[in-house]
Amino acid sequence: MRALASALTGNLRQSGIFLAFAAIVLIFSLAHDQFLSPSNLTNIVLQYSYILILAIGMLIVIVAGHIDLSVGSVVALTGAVAATLVIREGQPWWVGVLAALAVGFLVGAWHGFWVARVGIPAFIVTLAGLLIFRGLTFLTLSSISLSPFGGTYYQIANGFQNGLFGGYGVDVFTLVVFGAAVAVYAWTAWRSRRARQRYQQQVEAFWWFVAKIVVVAAVVMWFAYQLASSRGLPNVLVLLGVLIVIYTLVTQRSVFGRHVYAIGGNLNAAQLSGVKVKKVNFWIFVNMGVLSSVAGIVFSSRMNGAQPSAGNSFELDAIAACFVGGAAVTGGVGRVTGAMIGGLIMAVMSNGMQLLGVETAWQQVVKGMVLLLAVAFDVFNKRRAEAAR
Repeated sequence: MRALASALTGNLRQSGIFLAFAAIVLIFSLAHDQFLSPSNLTNIVLQYSYILILAIGMLIVIVAGHIDLSVGSVVALTGAVAATLVIREGQPWWVGVLAALAVGFLVGAWHGFWVARVGIPAFIVTLAGLLIFRGLTFLTLSSISLSPFGGTYYQIANGFQNGLFGGYGVDVFTLVVFGAAVAVYAWTAWRSRRARQRYQQQVEAFWWFVAKIVVVAAVVMWFAYQLASSRGLPNVLVLLGVLIVIYTLVTQRSVFGRHVYAIGGNLNAAQLSGVKVKKVNFWIFVNMGVLSSVAGIVFSSRMNGAQPSAGNSFELDAIAACFVGGAAVTGGVGRVTGAMIGGLIMAVMSNGMQLLGVETAWQQVVKGMVLLLAVAFDVFNKRRAEAAR
């Protein structure tokens, strides 16, 4: 019990996120019998995947001590560019995808120039971007919606990998993919534990380490079974999984990632240590622009078209996912996995309240209170750490 208590209290920010997520899932599963059904779990993945993609990029922005208010408008603009080329001009689907990615890159470079080179605060630059790129979306679409995409572009966010390995009512391929992911997670956790032991760092009790692996494996494989029992492995979940792996490695194992945390943790110390702050800040916003374009592709594919009002309030959902997931308001703290859990908390609450028939107004109130409490918890945790010194 002492090891369990130490694990839970040793990092309140991370353990609190997982406990809160488990509690919310339990509450909604008891309140509505269809909440954990295979079809509803699949719908959660499809409906909120683009917010999770945005949250990955937003986490890096927040860790560096910035904020990006323009991502919803960039989602709309990139989707509009893809729709104009594919639907209106009759170009192949991949031309629309590449054009959207190019627009996202240029938008990120635009923001990075003003923030990194000119020195204007990111809040102001991206607030201007919110207005500029929303206006460009209306101009690109001539203030009308374009649909449908159809074909391969539509399958990006609506297609499934099903039946590749067969299975009678349960897709084997989905189970194999998730089983491989669990094996990689266990192997990585084991290597990390052995590395800490070699450097004589403190590690948790072995039974607690094994228990965590078993619990994670059980939850992941249960989720995989639910997807396999429905329509199989969603294409967008494959994309999201690849992005999570890449950006976890980038933030935790790369020089760029260490520099991002250094800038957000102590800007002056980072400059004195030789970190090229302007260059890092520039690429942070380029990265955010590219991920916004990826989210724009996924969202327009999911909606099977582009609308001038697409992406409204997406920036708020992405920011909320990061802060609920444990990112610090002052920067320097946050993980990709935490942002994903934070995004899932917001997604699960939205989906659960919709199933229960809660009015939209009250849904906004509840999500706002959750965000406020998450930030308040971060402040409390920081004061607790300072008092313990």
